[in-house]
Amino acid sequence: MKTLSIALIIFALVLIPGCKQSKQASDDIWNFAVAKKSDLRLSVYVTAQTVEQMFTTETGRREVVSLLRCNGITKVYMEVYRSGLVISLKVISRSVSFLKENGFEVVGGIATVPGDDFGVPQEGPLTWFNWQNPKTQNDLRKVMEDSAPFFGTFIVDDFLCTADTSLESKSAKGDRSWSEYRRSLLTELSQSVFIKPAKEKNPAIKIIIKYPQWYDRFHLFGYDVVSEPKLFDGVWVGTETRGQFTQRYGFVQPYEGFINFRWISTLVGNKIGGAWFDHGDCTDYDFIEQAYQSVLAGAKELVIFSFDSFVTGHPGHHLLRQDFEKLAGLAETIAKNPVQGVVGYKTPNSDAGGDLYLLDYIGMFGVSLVPDSKYPENAKVIFLPTQAATDHDMLAKIMKSLDNGAKIIMTTGFIANANCGEKLAQLAQIKWPLPRVQSVAETIISEGNPQKLKFPLNMDYQIIPDGADILLQTADPANNPFLIQNQSRTVFVLNSHTFSQKDFDEVGEVLLCPRQLGLLELPKPWVNTIRSAFHSVDEPVIDAPSRVSMQQLSNRSFIIHNYNQENTNVNIRLPQAAEYVDGFSGKPIPTEGKEIKLRMAPRSSIWVRINNK
Repeated sequence: MKTLSIALIIFALVLIPGCKQSKQASDDIWNFAVAKKSDLRLSVYVTAQTVEQMFTTETGRREVVSLLRCNGITKVYMEVYRSGLVISLKVISRSVSFLKENGFEVVGGIATVPGDDFGVPQEGPLTWFNWQNPKTQNDLRKVMEDSAPFFGTFIVDDFLCTADTSLESKSAKGDRSWSEYRRSLLTELSQSVFIKPAKEKNPAIKIIIKYPQWYDRFHLFGYDVVSEPKLFDGVWVGTETRGQFTQRYGFVQPYEGFINFRWISTLVGNKIGGAWFDHGDCTDYDFIEQAYQSVLAGAKELVIFSFDSFVTGHPGHHLLRQDFEKLAGLAETIAKNPVQGVVGYKTPNSDAGGDLYLLDYIGMFGVSLVPDSKYPENAKVIFLPTQAATDHDMLAKIMKSLDNGAKIIMTTGFIANANCGEKLAQLAQIKWPLPRVQSVAETIISEGNPQKLKFPLNMDYQIIPDGADILLQTADPANNPFLIQNQSRTVFVLNSHTFSQKDFDEVGEVLLCPRQLGLLELPKPWVNTIRSAFHSVDEPVIDAPSRVSMQQLSNRSFIIHNYNQENTNVNIRLPQAAEYVDGFSGKPIPTEGKEIKLRMAPRSSIWVRINNK
């Protein structure tokens, strides 16, 4: 951890855009942020190392206040332990009092990662704890007991997980799967190490669990999104997608932040709270796009990790200050008019097979996809990836949805793993059983011609039509349908493969996307065909390449975001002719009858809504 000197802090105040402004301008930002707290709040997380370095002198504490105020941050999460460093009770007490005296709300925090002689490290690929060991439990329990009296609220950062494979853990695991053992262990320790000790010392304290963004792998490492939220007072969610084109944090798609927050919110109800994202591997646009997807998912608080980056500076801070009014206005609207559309069904603690993180990619096709942990009985369009196959009552649910006029899109992985697979194959008019293959398509057929892809398409199964129509076809040597529809055009099958455990193992990845995919390099005619399969009547239709998202609000407005790195043409066919404006700027949007033609700048967005004047 780099040392953050007071001289550097003062230097940063001069150089960071927006922090060299006059005191009046800084006060204006602060006052506006305070006024908008009920719509959207900006918060920051301060690590234990930074607390130790910056809160131990009067000069340091004053500069902290200056940086917070000029960035509109009204709430501080102050960490009491990380990587072996335990903050003294004297520093905690003085720091909490100082921040409160200066108008900030203060929350305690802990990062449960080993260090020095604190706890016992796991035997596994990441720097997590061996939670089975009593020393880990006792060391953390003492920190909770000592620090709880100073805080009204306390958050457990996203390391309440383990991949430990020590003999100690193997013995405790017994005949259970690693997932079952770890989820049971950490659910019990959530109570005995964190919640109970804290509330014994401070009965009024509220304890929050924060989940990271790797939602399709939670259950493998001990996060149980069913049992744990029942114990905690609040649930915060990671939306830290970072850079979609870089390997450092795993080629994560921007839509993932939305998927993760919305999916968890369906599990925890009104316990849902803030969204949490960071600066790592982020350009200025990566950083601010995390904020927008967090707000679109329903977050009313943005927790930024960490305060260090406000000291050293980051180009995304300027965009955050510049766009805060837009974000606050959007948050106010989303609270009453949430994003709606195609419902992607993912059951809790479910294995994804070869469909890991597929929901993120469907959103990047311009499908207004919202996830749900329960079967969406009333949805017009339902997407069923492999994750939904753990629901053993699927056939009856699907038949009822079809009887109600719904459209069903299934993946081959879902059909192959569902207990009613043969019946589903009959509905889709494809042969059963699905032959298991590991086909790789480097060339596809687009508008009658072969076209080579930048990255190949992988498929786990062979689709053999038995009355179904082929909408998209790969070329030799795979020669495998990619998308089919039954003759009634009510059931579609997507021959998807994003990632499987094998893909992770091949590159040594544990949590995040291990490689780039051909899915987002598909030609526009393919993207439009996929998008059409997910389309519902009386909804806007976009004609655009991949990496252009469209999220529809329940008030019939919608937000288009161009995540491409170049200017992009986006045509929108509207359900009705009307006068439209950009909800962000208020500027008129030119229309040609029922069509809008946009030339969108790289990494830009527009909020299309009817002008109600």
